[in-house]
Amino acid sequence: MKHVDPYRDPALCRELAQAIAKLCRRPVRFMELCGTHTMAIARHGLASLLPPTLEFVSGPGCPVCVTSAGQIDQAVALAGLDGVSVATFGDMLRVPGGQGSLAQARSRGGDVRVVYSAMDAVDLAQAMPGRRVAFLGIGFETTAPTTAAAILRAQALGLDNFSVLCLHKLMPPALAALLDGPDLGLDGFLCPGHVSTVIGAAPYQIAAERGLACVICGFEPVDILAGALMLLRQLDEGRPRVEIQYARAVEAQGNPRARAVMNQVFAAVDAPWRGLGWIAASGLAARPEFAAFDAAKVFGLDLSEPPEPPGCLCGQVLRGLARPPQCALFGRACTPESPVGPCMVSSEGACAAWRSYRRED
Repeated sequence: MKHVDPYRDPALCRELAQAIAKLCRRPVRFMELCGTHTMAIARHGLASLLPPTLEFVSGPGCPVCVTSAGQIDQAVALAGLDGVSVATFGDMLRVPGGQGSLAQARSRGGDVRVVYSAMDAVDLAQAMPGRRVAFLGIGFETTAPTTAAAILRAQALGLDNFSVLCLHKLMPPALAALLDGPDLGLDGFLCPGHVSTVIGAAPYQIAAERGLACVICGFEPVDILAGALMLLRQLDEGRPRVEIQYARAVEAQGNPRARAVMNQVFAAVDAPWRGLGWIAASGLAARPEFAAFDAAKVFGLDLSEPPEPPGCLCGQVLRGLARPPQCALFGRACTPESPVGPCMVSSEGACAAWRSYRRED
């Protein structure tokens, strides 16, 4: 813990909170663009340290949550095919689509297996030559390069029983969609640390050019409080820009090698986002030379978007238009044990964060 403890120092947190309180002289609204930030703010009780004039609101930063119901239905359909094993991260098991969840598909006899990496799915395909393994590629630019590397690995091994249902999303188009959408009354963005290790700082310039402060931030309490202070200082100076608080992990240029691997295998395509609708060039699909690894093509999966469940406000939560407790289903019809929407079941979901750590609110 020696590399974590300095970023959880209570004395330093109090010092930062005091500096924030002095500088936050008017109502200010920041959006965190990462579900890990959402969960960290709730888990560490940071809202209790902040002045009432400063509000953090969640955005579309949980990759599981923004996966559309139609895409979940594609995964469920895969799990219902004979001879197919679906490999997925555990977060995806209970996320509901229009046709149920992967957990329900497994209860009906589908072979759904939890893996910890895309490479684990390649190993699974190698170990089971008599079955076809379909990996669910979930996540933003953080995980997309690892999925691309897994496809390259499968190709090098000559595996013809491995494919990927690519549900990856790209953060910059979602940010642009937020900026072009209804006015959310935002003053700035707490930008995602993990995604930024790959894409760097430049993609957030579009927000700074529209007068919104931007800070790429780490995930510990000191990181988040320092990021909030940096955002406030930008506003106080009247000079919105993109700054990096998470300098121990993020470089301005990001990771060109990771982007090169991602772009070698995938091309940007229009994609559906839960809560945001279809966003141009915001998803990824295998390039033609890797079509043999594209599960949607290999298994002929259609994409049809069902209506959102009646009363579910996940879409509004993901756009910063509502807080979880404002949903009439929150904690009643929708619970972690029986989720109606993905924000309640994902480990980075805003509803899960409020349910677990912010009951007093």
